[in-house]
Amino acid sequence: MQTYFFFLAALAYAVCALLPSSQGRLIAALTGIAWLSHGATLWFDLMAPGTLRFGFSAMLSAALWVSVGAYWIENRNFSLDGLRRMVMPCAVLAIALAWAFPGNQVVLEGKSAVFGWHITVAVLAYSTLTIAAFHAVLMALQESRLHTRSERRGFLSGALDQLPALLTMEKLLFRMIGLGFILLSLTVLSGIVFSEQLFGKALTWDHKSVFTLLSWLLFAVLLAGRRFRGWRGKTALTFTLAGFATLLLAYVGSRFVLEVVLHRGYL
Repeated sequence: MQTYFFFLAALAYAVCALLPSSQGRLIAALTGIAWLSHGATLWFDLMAPGTLRFGFSAMLSAALWVSVGAYWIENRNFSLDGLRRMVMPCAVLAIALAWAFPGNQVVLEGKSAVFGWHITVAVLAYSTLTIAAFHAVLMALQESRLHTRSERRGFLSGALDQLPALLTMEKLLFRMIGLGFILLSLTVLSGIVFSEQLFGKALTWDHKSVFTLLSWLLFAVLLAGRRFRGWRGKTALTFTLAGFATLLLAYVGSRFVLEVVLHRGYL
């Protein structure tokens, strides 16, 4: 069953990436099929009776799953066809990585019921802020193309030309950052308050805790600067990427080194 959902999601994503913009209804239908199949694949990857599978590839797969979901919803309000041509191939790669590097299983016996919720919220926070970082890079490329317009139309330039106006992109960016910040705040709060229930020990200031808190602080400053100083453009891009980079170091980067390079696992 898991293999069936895996190939169905990969095929539907690949077809979506190749279809012309004129096939809007077919693209929407295939996106729904791919997204639901991807979700089922994630469920089989992460959950098993009495265990939870956790790893860098699963987090990347979850990030792209949320990204496709955001595209699917927002495309009803804005024309985001340029995003489709970039997100769909990345989603295929993400589920393939999750298949190749399944991560490590964690036995849930003896752990608090809060543990599963903490991990779920943490993955959603990371996923949402990953989308925000990707979105910020697209905005930077889009702005650069406006200032250096040329007649050459490769894959990237064609996709950028199909993106909404920069003001619309900026609105979407801060919507995603706001949601990601709320989820990250819940992750940090639950990690501090329920540390002993979650991990069986008091909170320790290891690299993961420090980088996660630093990421939270960077996004908090960005949202405050946006609210009170009207920050946008390069300032918003700098804070978004800095906040994402620290979060990447806290979770995916360290897990990649431990799982793939050192062949170890931890939580």
